[in-house]
Amino acid sequence: MTDLQYQNLAESVLKAVETACDRLNDQSDVDIDNQRTGGMITLTFANKSQIIINLQKPLQEIWMAARAGGFHYKFSSEQWTDTKGESEFFADLSRYASEQAGQPLVFGAQG
Repeated sequence: MTDLQYQNLAESVLKAVETACDRLNDQSDVDIDNQRTGGMITLTFANKSQIIINLQKPLQEIWMAARAGGFHYKFSSEQWTDTKGESEFFADLSRYASEQAGQPLVFGAQG
């Protein structure tokens, strides 16, 4: 994958996360504050816990830090897959955000 391809794919993930946060805030009583700085998004939940998602351009990865731990994702077979397993980025984000928010939340590639 070229650097430009990585950048385009990774940016679409960050945009989808931002869109999903806006949708979830509008359609539910969850309160997710999302702050973006360059290639990093910080999600802060009502209980002050955070999930941090950032781009690792030299490695062509997306990293996520949540209460459950730190995770690295590489683009493979049309999705971002955990480098230590087979889990998919948006499925993991949905699970960890749900745990930290205390209610079911769904994130996806389309926001």
